[in-house]
Amino acid sequence: MRREVSSAGQMGGVPVLILKEGTQRSKGRDAQSANITAARAVAAAVKTTLGPKGMDKMLVNSLGDVIITGDGAYILKEMDIEHPAAKMIVEVAKTQDEEIGDGTTTAVVLAGELLAKAEELFDMGVHPTIIVKGYRIAVDKSKEILESLAKHVSPEQEDILMNIATTAIKGREDHSMKTRLAKIAVEAVKAVTDVSDGRKVDPDEIKIEKLEGGSVEDSELILGVVIDKERASINMPRIIEDARILLLNRAIEIRKTETKSRIDITTPEQMMLFLDQEEDLIRDMVHKIENSGANVVFCKKGIDDVAEYYLAKSNILAVKNVSEKDMEKLSRATRAKILTDLEAISDSDLGGACIAEEVRIGEKKLIFVRECSNPKSVTVLLRGGTKHVVESMETTFNDAIRVVGTVIEDGRYVAGAGAPEIEVSLGLRKYAASLKGREQLAVYKFAEAVDIVPKALAENSGLSSIDMLVELRGQHERGVKDAGIDIYAGKVVDMARTGIIEPLRVKIQAIDSATEAASMILRIDDVISAGRERMPGAPPPGPGGY
Repeated sequence: MRREVSSAGQMGGVPVLILKEGTQRSKGRDAQSANITAARAVAAAVKTTLGPKGMDKMLVNSLGDVIITGDGAYILKEMDIEHPAAKMIVEVAKTQDEEIGDGTTTAVVLAGELLAKAEELFDMGVHPTIIVKGYRIAVDKSKEILESLAKHVSPEQEDILMNIATTAIKGREDHSMKTRLAKIAVEAVKAVTDVSDGRKVDPDEIKIEKLEGGSVEDSELILGVVIDKERASINMPRIIEDARILLLNRAIEIRKTETKSRIDITTPEQMMLFLDQEEDLIRDMVHKIENSGANVVFCKKGIDDVAEYYLAKSNILAVKNVSEKDMEKLSRATRAKILTDLEAISDSDLGGACIAEEVRIGEKKLIFVRECSNPKSVTVLLRGGTKHVVESMETTFNDAIRVVGTVIEDGRYVAGAGAPEIEVSLGLRKYAASLKGREQLAVYKFAEAVDIVPKALAENSGLSSIDMLVELRGQHERGVKDAGIDIYAGKVVDMARTGIIEPLRVKIQAIDSATEAASMILRIDDVISAGRERMPGAPPPGPGGY
C-alpha cells in the first residue's frame, strides 16, 4: 500500500508537517512485499540464461541498436531499472562480475530465491531479523561444506585448467571450438601470471582484439601486443625482425613554445634558413634514435612529416599516436621503458621482440609485436564471421580467463553442474535439525533456496527438474559428492570424471553476495520516496501526490 504522507502525528489537534508534500511512503509488510517482488522480477529476467543451454536475451536500446547475449551481468547492466530494491540485485551481479568474472547469474537467481523463501517465513510469522540471522548461519555452514568439497590444483596441471576454462565457455556446442578458446585462455593466463607475487593474475594484462571475418579457428594468442594502428609512413619497412623497441612519451617534432613569440622573416633566404634549422633539429632527433640501436619506435604523440621521412630512410618502423594503455602494455610485454627524453638512451631502455610488423586483415591494418621473451602482457585475437559472433566470444572468453586466473591464484576447485549446491542443500538440512529456535526454519529455507541452481539448469536444458533433483539427492546421499547434471546426456553423472569443474571462489562469492543482498532487502521495512518538484506556477499534484 502506498500513500501520501504530510504529517507524522498531531500536537493539540494541529498536524505536525515533517515530510514534503507529495512524498510517497510504504511501511511494514507492504514495503517488504514490494521490495521482494521487484527483486524477484530481476532474478526471473536472467534465470533462463543459466547454464550452457540457457536462452539468450535480445536487448534493444532507444536508438534501435540490437544486442543478443546470454551473459547475466551484461543483461542487468543494460536494463533500465528504477526500483531501488531491484537495483540492489543488479549490484549482486556487478560485485560477482568484478570479483570473479563468472557466476553472476547464479548469484542473482539465488538472491531471488532466498527472498522468495523469506516470504514463506513471513507468512509463518518469523521476524525479518531472525531470518537474516538464520541466513548468516547458513552461509557460514555452506562455506564449511564447500571447503570440504574442494580439490587442489597447481598451474602445471593444464588438463584441469582446460576443464575449468571449457566449463566457463557458455553457449558453444562445438567441442573443438570450446577446446580452442579454452587452450588460448589457459596459455594467456599462464603467460601473465606473476609468480613473484604469490601467483597473482591481472586479467587486464590480457588484451583482446576483436576482428570480424574468418572463423573461431583463426583466433590466436599473440605473445606480445597487437595495436590498432598502422605505420606512420608507407615508406617505412613493413616488417622488422629482431626488433629493438623504443617507447616515447613525447612527439618527434619541434615543440611549440609555452609563450607566444614572433619571428620576423623578410627575405626568402631567411625563410630557407629557418626551415633548414627546423629540419636539422628533427634530423638530430632521428639521429639519436638511430644511434640508440632502436629499429622500431612507438610514439604516444605525433611524428613530423620530415621525421617520418628520415625514420623511413634509416629503415626504422614508427607508429604514432599510440594510446597510453597500449604503451603500458608494450612496456610490460617487451620490457622497454617509456621515455620522455631522447638524451642518453641506454641499451637497457630498449625492449625486444622477435618480430614487429604491420599486418593487413580484411580491410584493417594492425601492428603486431610478436614472440616477446617472457612477456607480462599478451594479446588474444578473436575472429568470427559477424559482429555478434565476436562480441559474444569476447564476453564468454573474458569469463574463461577470469576463472582460470582465479583457480591459479587460489589453487582450489569444485565440481560444477549443480553438484556443490546439492551437497550444500543436503548438509544444511541435516545441520538445521541440530539448531534451536526459529533460526532453524531460516536455515532450512536457505537449503531449499540453494536447490534453485540445479533446478534452473535442468529446466533450461529441457529436462524435468523434479526427476533430476530426486536422482541428484539419491546419488549424493550414497556418497557420490561430485554428482551433477549432464545436460547433454540428460542424466546425473560424476562431474569430476566428465571435467565439468569450477573455481571454489565462484561458489563462495555467489552465496556471499546473494545472501548479503537478500539480507539488506529483508531489513527494510519503510520506503520513503521524495515527491516530484513542481515548476513555479504549476498546478498542485493530484490525489496520488503526482
